[in-house]
Amino acid sequence: MFGRSHSGSPDPRPGADPGALRRSFGLLAVLGVILAVAGLVGLVYVGVATLTSMLLFGWLLLVGGFVALLHAVQSRGTSFFWLGVVVAALNLAAGVVVIRRPDVAAEALTMFAALLFLTGGVFRLVGSLVVRGPQMAVTLLQGAFDLLLGVLVLAEWPSSSQYVIGCFFSLALLFDGLGLLATGIGARRIISLVSDRAGGDGAGDTGTEGAAGAREGREAVQPEEPGKAAQPGQEQSHN
Repeated sequence: MFGRSHSGSPDPRPGADPGALRRSFGLLAVLGVILAVAGLVGLVYVGVATLTSMLLFGWLLLVGGFVALLHAVQSRGTSFFWLGVVVAALNLAAGVVVIRRPDVAAEALTMFAALLFLTGGVFRLVGSLVVRGPQMAVTLLQGAFDLLLGVLVLAEWPSSSQYVIGCFFSLALLFDGLGLLATGIGARRIISLVSDRAGGDGAGDTGTEGAAGAREGREAVQPEEPGKAAQPGQEQSHN
């Protein structure tokens, strides 16, 4: 995983530095904590979270409209020019309406979400009864939950629009933050284990090489036995 030089030591390149990787995943864990805290605050103040999410949605529509308009201007003279202009105009108009009337936009979006829950619940219930697959019980439970949630949201509409969007937005922030936190902490632990194992392997290789070198040195300086030494007279007699 980490780069190693020919001598067995860790590669000093920045891209292979375990410390840099640990710091990066540490920042990811910090971002997860921030998102999780923001999600908890949003669950406490759901009205503020609803207003904030709608304003953020409106600004995103405005930015998307300006970007689409820029692309349309760059592609003038082609068949996609007027399509880009129409998409940009719709995004800009929707962004202005959402920013100026976030409460009305929240009501409309809550109604749309409730209809989606109702439709999805009905299709899951009917599909699970028709197909009767191995996951029939889980699909039935999901369909019943979606159907119940859609009915509850519609029963309290339009007052439910004050907290439904904010609650969903806060839950998304909370679960995303917890996921980033778990990823950062787990990756830091894995990097620490791998770097420690790599350091131990490098130390073992160095010790083995040192022992082999010392053994070769002792063999080189060890004197020969007297009986094995060749005598000059004997060599001449054999010749």
